[in-house]
Amino acid sequence: MNQTITNSTCGFCSTGCNFQISNRGGEIKVTPNPDYPVNRGTSCPKGFLHLEPLKAADRARTPMLRNAGGEMEPVTWDAALEAFVSNFKRIQRKYGRESVAFLGTGQLPTEELALLGCLAKFGMGLVHGDGNTRQCMATAASAYKLSFGFDAPPFTYQDFEASDVLVFIGANPMIAHPVMWNRVRKNPQNPRILLIDPRRTETAGKATHHFPIAPDSLLTLLYGIAHVLIANGWLDRAYIESHTSGFDDLKRAVAALDPASVGEKTGLGAQDVLDLAEIIHGGRRVSFWWTMGVNQNFQAVACAQAIINLALMTGNIGRPGTGANSITGQVNAMGSRLFSNTTSLLGGHDFLNSEHRKKVAGLLGIDGGLIPDRNSLAYDEILKGVRQGEIKGLWIVCTNPLHSWINRNWLRETLKSLEYLVVQDMYDSTHTAREADLLLAAGACGEKEGTFINSERRIGVIRKIVDPPGEALPDFEIFRRIADAWGCGDLFREWSTPAAAFDILKHVSRGQPCDISGISGYDMIERHGGIQWPCPEGLTAVDPERRLFEDGCFFHGDGRARFAFTEIEAPPETTDEAYPFILLSGRGTVVQWHTQTRTDKVEMLKKMRPADVYIELSAADADRLGIQQGQWVRVRSRRGKIRARASVGDRVRRGNVFMPMHYLETNELTFPHFDPQSREPSYKYAAVDVRPA
Repeated sequence: MNQTITNSTCGFCSTGCNFQISNRGGEIKVTPNPDYPVNRGTSCPKGFLHLEPLKAADRARTPMLRNAGGEMEPVTWDAALEAFVSNFKRIQRKYGRESVAFLGTGQLPTEELALLGCLAKFGMGLVHGDGNTRQCMATAASAYKLSFGFDAPPFTYQDFEASDVLVFIGANPMIAHPVMWNRVRKNPQNPRILLIDPRRTETAGKATHHFPIAPDSLLTLLYGIAHVLIANGWLDRAYIESHTSGFDDLKRAVAALDPASVGEKTGLGAQDVLDLAEIIHGGRRVSFWWTMGVNQNFQAVACAQAIINLALMTGNIGRPGTGANSITGQVNAMGSRLFSNTTSLLGGHDFLNSEHRKKVAGLLGIDGGLIPDRNSLAYDEILKGVRQGEIKGLWIVCTNPLHSWINRNWLRETLKSLEYLVVQDMYDSTHTAREADLLLAAGACGEKEGTFINSERRIGVIRKIVDPPGEALPDFEIFRRIADAWGCGDLFREWSTPAAAFDILKHVSRGQPCDISGISGYDMIERHGGIQWPCPEGLTAVDPERRLFEDGCFFHGDGRARFAFTEIEAPPETTDEAYPFILLSGRGTVVQWHTQTRTDKVEMLKKMRPADVYIELSAADADRLGIQQGQWVRVRSRRGKIRARASVGDRVRRGNVFMPMHYLETNELTFPHFDPQSREPSYKYAAVDVRPA
């Protein structure tokens, strides 16, 4: 019996692990690739089973169209495409071209994201389109652009092993990114591991120091640390003077944030603030790592910039074991940010820059007038446009916002305002797919080809292992068929395959910070075990681990990084007698992923996670309320009420409660606030009440 072995990158999280996948007569075996520089033969449980969701019984196998009786019925692709085109064109004729928008994802390969963005904006004439990367990485992208001049995570995973001090902020890598945590465990420096997080997470149990701050105090703490470093002269003054701007303004801004006042606000005490600063000062190679606990904060961009400030003022950037390092959530959030035509023009170009529009139009061989000269509305603003009747048609691709979006009851009502909803997904059973007027059946990772870009800027290849089920098609092919049906297929003749699309993106990226023009193709990427950007033409050696800013030169016009300060604000929602608890949210277990659309299809993973939605509360609060372990409780916010099982212990402080993001019920409660700079939802802070059910 013939056996094939294919190397392919996992389609779950941003770590970017690679696997050797053997196919022997249809029997698939998945083994972590021992030679890949990311995971080095290791995996989390999801990775071993990342192809299992392809076998689910509720796979979308054919396009489905809602009939006159309101029922979904299978149709041919020709009928589905006719419905897509006729309805969206009808809406545009009646209300204008901006009355149709799209919402994409960080789950698609880069080539598909790019084709979707180009088709929608250059072919269909849409102005507005965003992706669910807005829910996880918009904050980091905004902060990097403001501080560095480009969305440029500077690190490589080798830094996990080269630091002598690792500072994790709002991060729980033990369960969110276990392969990355494995790199921390292999650190030979006997490092000090500091965790700043309101909750006693799994990572807190392994950290050398845990600082359980009050949930509304992160920005205060970060500025307080800066104050202590400055007051004691614990700075790299040569680095500040040679490579940064704005330091004196920051120094004046944090002058009043002394350890005593910061300790009181954060709930830590003055000594903890001093200890944090002293440990950072004492480190020779200090790295700062953050994830959603920062990105989904209510002053998110300000917090991310405050972390970057600490790295810059201590010179902890551009050297092994250093950096202000944001860990991505979704598998291809970076590919989405750089190449999806949503938050920026292809390749990190600027829609507002006429020279950039002219350059991209020339490289693509299209009329420059087809490229919008203004930015899209952000995700929340698109949905607000739906609510207000300004957007009448919506195309949702590979994402499930009726579970994942903040304050989901509001969104459920909002979607009723649409005249036509198209959902393109691998399952017909998601909460969002059930509301569609038209469902386009899509293939998934393992059924198509392309590339992902992981947290450390590494481009990895995904390979086709099996065919999509039934009449389902890879998203790339769906986009090509839509282009032909819409009448703009000639614009995309060169986008014949994902590999051809990758060649186009190479040319578009030339001269940009994310330049990948030196990559010949997928085979070169595989030979090198993935390739980090930048990789421009003429690069003579491709080191498997490369970090940015080794020369101290940043992407602003003056070559300098910028310090930043934002006034500290009160949280957007306050607790009171009726809603006395602060609700935190985050990842629950290592076997759960986002809305569990895929992980809940795998029996082995389902057995390893709690079956019922649960809420963590402190033993003191539980005792006061008469709540026992495992008891059903009622949780109520100003937006909804749900039932959950009580998990009583010491993982949260008194007055705080925690619910995992994976359960539908959590976003019945969350508060719809959005960072003013990144427009990222503030999932981490809401006022609730908890009572015995």
